[in-house]
Amino acid sequence: MMNDCRKGRIDRILVKSVSRFSRNVRDCLTSLRELKALGVEVEFEKERIKTAEMHDELIMGMFSTVAQEESSSISNNMRWSYLRRMQSGNFITCNAPYGYQLVDNTLIPDEQEAPVVRRIFGSYLSGKSMDAIADELTKEGIPRKDGEARWHHTAIQYILTNEKYIGDSLLQKSFTTDTLPFQKVKNTGQKDRYYVADSHEPLISKAEFEQVKALQKLRKQQNSHKGTGTQFNLSLKIRCGKCGATFRHKVTNGKAYWVCRTHDRGKALCEIRQIREDAIYQAFTRLYNKLKQTSRSILTPVLDQLLALQFISSMNNSKVGELNKEIAELTKQNLVLNRLRSKGYMDSALFMQKSNEINQRISILRTQRRRLLERDADNKMIADCRLLIGIIDKGAPYLTGFDEVLFHSVVDKIIVTEQDKLKFRMIGGLEFTERLPKEVFGR
Repeated sequence: MMNDCRKGRIDRILVKSVSRFSRNVRDCLTSLRELKALGVEVEFEKERIKTAEMHDELIMGMFSTVAQEESSSISNNMRWSYLRRMQSGNFITCNAPYGYQLVDNTLIPDEQEAPVVRRIFGSYLSGKSMDAIADELTKEGIPRKDGEARWHHTAIQYILTNEKYIGDSLLQKSFTTDTLPFQKVKNTGQKDRYYVADSHEPLISKAEFEQVKALQKLRKQQNSHKGTGTQFNLSLKIRCGKCGATFRHKVTNGKAYWVCRTHDRGKALCEIRQIREDAIYQAFTRLYNKLKQTSRSILTPVLDQLLALQFISSMNNSKVGELNKEIAELTKQNLVLNRLRSKGYMDSALFMQKSNEINQRISILRTQRRRLLERDADNKMIADCRLLIGIIDKGAPYLTGFDEVLFHSVVDKIIVTEQDKLKFRMIGGLEFTERLPKEVFGR
């Protein structure tokens, strides 16, 4: 909303009360000062305050302080109530997890969702992966709790690790901070947690839950020798341009490949096959050598264009400041007209004429300001482009093999747009495409 105000898209803001506008005095006054300078009026319905008619911030500061104290008091009372109910074991969750319904403050198994939960636990214990289970549920059109049809690995993992399904409840997994601004954070030991056994009807047995936990631990140990993502140069760098999934490392017949995760779960799900790792390295090497030879004709002109946009932007920024001042001055004139009319020093006809002239001028100025702001250049793109040119200029004259440090310095992402096309997205947003030979593709 503040960005829209800065761009001249909002003239007036209606707020129910000061407490709904901001939760603390500092943020409230800072925002109101900026809005007033931009010529945007704020009206508070409950307090009957209009910033366009204000002469002093004392009243607003008082109301903001009251709103802040009221918010803190309500929050502290709620936390105290929750804590006492947790300690007594009477706390009831506000949201029912998948497989349950909340009826009269009690978790009751959902007739349609409960069988899906039992199926998930059974499928995992039968040897299926979380990705495979998610794919099955998606293909069968079984909706999630929010109605979405697409299941993900994280949703299956949440169900397999949630103690609610054995009839127990672990309370205060997260908590709200005591000071403003209030934030919800994960409880990793900062506060006490409370475990309530047999708080509701279970969907699976505790023995089955423990078996799933043990199997998860075993699979994690078995996969530990494959290494974490940071051990592979291309981890989290490659993305499929067809389905949007990331690529993962895979070894087939002694050769290292990178494969789309969706394709790896089912060839019919994504057409992009696995690509040999050394072919990706060779493609980057070729790209670097091309940029090294053509940096002056490709990268330098791009930087010049960005610098030209930056110059225009800097001129625009000074112009925006001038427009803001003129809008604020015209808004003050409107306020003076309102005072003169309210005191009977100006008749309605003259007031309407002058007010319309000022409002038309304000509308024109806001349109000009919005157009200038929409043409702002991205300074980070310029800095990244300069960095890219500097790295290539100072780099090796010619690469004969893959350079890991150089790769991570200049490449942001690799997008497989087609089976034989790799799009390298460099720092600064520049993109270059390299083709791959057919013999480097796997299944």
